[in-house]
Order: sequence, then structure tokens, then C-alpha cells
Amino acid sequence: MIDFTLTDENRLVQQSARAFAEAEILPYIREWDANGEVHPEIFARMGELGFLGAPIPERYGGGGMDYISFALLCEELERADTAFRVVQSVHVGLNSLALLQWGTEEQRQRFLVPQAQGKKLATFALTEPGVGTDAANLASTVRREGDRYVLNGQKIWISLADLADHFLVFASVDRTKKHKGVTAFVLERGMKGLTTGTLHGKLGIRAGNTGLINMDNVEIPIENRIGEEGEGFLVAMSAIDQGRYTVAAGAVGLAQACLDASLKYAHERQTFGEEIGRHQLVKQMIANMAKGIEIGRLLVWRAGWLKNHGLRNTRQTSLAKWHATEHSVQAALDAIQIHGANGYSNEFPVERYLRNSKAAVIYEGTSQLHTLIQADYALGYREDRPLRCEPWPAQGFERLAI
Repeated sequence: MIDFTLTDENRLVQQSARAFAEAEILPYIREWDANGEVHPEIFARMGELGFLGAPIPERYGGGGMDYISFALLCEELERADTAFRVVQSVHVGLNSLALLQWGTEEQRQRFLVPQAQGKKLATFALTEPGVGTDAANLASTVRREGDRYVLNGQKIWISLADLADHFLVFASVDRTKKHKGVTAFVLERGMKGLTTGTLHGKLGIRAGNTGLINMDNVEIPIENRIGEEGEGFLVAMSAIDQGRYTVAAGAVGLAQACLDASLKYAHERQTFGEEIGRHQLVKQMIANMAKGIEIGRLLVWRAGWLKNHGLRNTRQTSLAKWHATEHSVQAALDAIQIHGANGYSNEFPVERYLRNSKAAVIYEGTSQLHTLIQADYALGYREDRPLRCEPWPAQGFERLAI
């Protein structure tokens, strides 16, 4: 039986994350966003509080949180600003949980433990200048030379590119094999031939670092390969399942922020002698916001429940991500409409919410991709087969077929 009653631990995580956001993000985020300022010291503080190892088992330096707590953490961070949920997505969801699932014990001790402890910052590098959704067609190549690999290529739109210590990077050992040639590696900052740069001029998430990675004959010890040769696509897809979960949870938080701001303004602003909240069409926008948030939150929690029980959740996580991110865009549009001309100014937060919301309907699978995924499940073209791994809190030790 699915039970969505929050535990005392769930509520404590929610309260702690909200208190952190209210004290250390919200008072400053307007200025940070306006100036495009990234503040790594806030990420470090997140590590000190255990956020950067939230769902990682305690034996690997993590907090051992269940996936509902992890969702609540992501929701509260994005309720303040998307940039801080993004850190959870790439550092924890896309990198650390992939190492937990696919890494050897030596790799977990070497890379995962310091990441979970917040001592090292990590990211995930799959997207390339010419490759986004078509992840099996990577242009980055890697060749084996004895007990090492040599990697060449470029990655782009990589969150934390200029800040990360560890990079989970994907390249092809044989491009003719498409997805069966993709192989995963952990690169470490300081490796010869590895350079990074920051992208400027982003529409949103301006308080977060996004950049590119250049790899020019980077020599990688064989001990840094994650999984076997040709397993990289499976590593990437399983990691993206985790990343999508965090994005969905965060989008619920962004939509909640839109509703919070709209409710406040609807009570304060008066037209025709009464609060604008009394006007029926404003009520319609408020009601639709509230409805979409509740649906999104329930979809996220259903996926989280499946994760906690070690059950396959690709379909459910895709649906949660698709709905929640699309709804967050609409919630932001409606929030600006409710605010009228004031919504067009950064004196109010809703214009930032709109700019931030747009990224999430693109990364971790575009809305168009998730439309096709859900249609294929409904039509039977994609098999929604049952699949088990170890349930929380010992999740992540089975190498699962995708």
C-alpha cells in the first residue's frame, strides 16, 4: 500500500531546507541573479549541512535520507532559486548516485565518500555542442593505450563546469557501435589536457555556474573507468533517471513559489474597490496553479515511493518530470499575469521564476522526448517491465538493465 504520510524525518528535512533557504539564499538572490553572481560558499554550506550526500548511505559519508526526503530537499531549494537545486541534481542525482550504483568499492571510497561529505564537488558531462537528446551519437572519443585511456572531445551546458572537482564524462570507444560504444569515466580537475570555461548570457539560473569542458588528449587511468567498456550509455540513462527525479521535485518547488507570490499579491493589490483575489479570472489562475502543484507533488512522491522500495520507476519519473516542469512554466506565466506590470520587473520575483523555469523543459529530456516516452509506454512500444534493486536505505548496488 502506498502511504504518502510524511514521517518526522521527512518533515525535519523539509523544515531544515526551508530555514536554510530563507536565511542564506532568499535575502540575497535578487542581487545575485541580477549580477550573475555564483557563490560557491553557499554550496559548501550545503555540504556542511549534509545536503550534498542526502540519499547516499551513511557508510559512504551520506545522510541516508529516503527519496521522499530528497524530493522535499530539492523542492525547498528550488522554491528559493533553481541554481541551488541544480547542485543537488548534478552533484547527487547525476554523479554520486551513479557512482553508488555502478562504481567499484574502491571507486566509491575514492570519489563517492568525499562527494557525499561535501569535500569535493562533482558534475555530469554528457551533452556536446552537436549532441543533446541523441546521447548515443557522441562525438567525444576515447582510445585504450595499455593501462590508461586517452580522451578527446568537448562538452557543453555542463552545470558546475568551472567549480567541480570530479567530472563523470562519457565518450565513445567506437562510434560505429552507437550506444554500445559509449563508456563512462571519472575525470579529476588538474588532469593534463582538461580545461573548463563558463557560458555567459543565459536566460535564467544566473546564480548558477554553467559551462563547457574541453578534453585534449586527457590521459585517464583505467581505475577511473565506471563500469565496463560499452556500458556508459546504461550508466548515463540510469543517472538521468535520478536527475529527472530531482528536476521534477524542484519544479514543484518553483511552482509553489509562484503560487506563494501570487497569493500575497492577490491579497495586497486592489482594483475596482476590492482585492484582485476576488476576481474570478484571477481565481482561475490561482486554482490551476494549486491543482498542478498537488498533481506534481503526488507524481514525485509516487516515483519516490517506488525508489524507496527498489522498484523500477522510469515511466513514473518521466511523467513526474514532464508534468511538473511544464506546469512550473505555466505557473510562472500566470504569476506574472496576476502581478500585471509589476510582474515584468525584478522588483518582484516572478520574472526570475519564469526565466528559471524554461530550462527544465529542455534538460534531463525535453518535453517532446517525455511526450514520446509516455506515448510509447501507453502504446506498448516500450515495455514497463517490473525490475527490482535493493530498496532504500541500501539502494543502488545492483547494475540494472535499462
